[in-house]
Amino acid sequence: MSASPDSGLSVPPQTTPRRLLAELRGPAVVPRPMDARALAALAANPGCKRRALLDGAGVDKSALAARLGSPAPFGQSQFAIVRGNSFEGKVKADGGRELLRLIGVEEPDEVSVPDLAAAGPEGRVARTALALREATAAGTWALLDHPLLALEVGGSPVYLEPDAVVVHPDGGWTVVEIKSFPMIDGSADAAKVGAAARQAAVYVLALERVAALTEGARVAQSVVLVCPKDFSNVPAASVVDVRKQRSVTRRQLARLTRVDEIARALPEGISFDVVERSAEELTAAVECVPHQYAPECLAACELAFHCRSRSRDAGAVETLGRSVRGELGGLTTVGAVLAAARGEEGDPDDPAVAALRRARALREEALAGVTACR
Repeated sequence: MSASPDSGLSVPPQTTPRRLLAELRGPAVVPRPMDARALAALAANPGCKRRALLDGAGVDKSALAARLGSPAPFGQSQFAIVRGNSFEGKVKADGGRELLRLIGVEEPDEVSVPDLAAAGPEGRVARTALALREATAAGTWALLDHPLLALEVGGSPVYLEPDAVVVHPDGGWTVVEIKSFPMIDGSADAAKVGAAARQAAVYVLALERVAALTEGARVAQSVVLVCPKDFSNVPAASVVDVRKQRSVTRRQLARLTRVDEIARALPEGISFDVVERSAEELTAAVECVPHQYAPECLAACELAFHCRSRSRDAGAVETLGRSVRGELGGLTTVGAVLAAARGEEGDPDDPAVAALRRARALREEALAGVTACR
């Protein structure tokens, strides 16, 4: 029997996405906000529905990993956090005079530093957008310290807080990233710079949403990276082009399935409440959500050790890396790969199978030569 508006039967209201995610996280659990670093890591692996759902629901993945028995030594040390905050405070001291000098502002006293305080994240986002528009319309320099931006990811809003945004007199907006790793002889560690560029690209995407509604505004496709010079605490600046990272991140985020769609596909009663649920219940809940493990996850996700263990148990070739997985084509398990190499399975005309058998023949030939020499 169907219920119509005039039939007198009550129609139960459909659960909203926000309430659905809150139920998965646990009604009494405070949601863990997603930041630009997490968003960049998510964009690097958009096929992982497990991370998309847990991040979207605000689940504390560190606590969850510990309850699953696979804690990960993930995140910055307290010392690194204190050092980073201290260096950022030095760069922004005296109204950001040192930062503005690095950017090339000759008269720092003429730069406005608007107050971005407001109630709640929505209020701060609106206040940031207003400050950006006012500074652009005025045609003067402006320094926005820790502005708050919003970006929709998988159907849910994500709030992002760059270190600073500089508004130029010509209407240009530039993201500033302040990091505590050193810049030695004018260059920094490539891996750390790459991670900073991916993080900054997320800020650029969020800024572009505001710029699209602001006359005369344009977002720079390069960001200013500020780091300590050599082994001192003296700030040094470098311009980093993030066009490639921005394009990749935008494309990957567009591929993400809506988080509420992933949640609605789960069995009834599933919860990731690390306070109320047992380790067995949490394990079963996590296994209900498909994951896509890759070795790169070890540096970007708190659940990486758990997912790696499960992938190894299943013999998945993903544990060997995405490039290896791509080369093996239809061979999805280590067992299938070894069987194909031995000639027990696989199509001989398959290039991957032929390459494996050739590699095995060369290995046996090399080992036979070593034995003969002995």
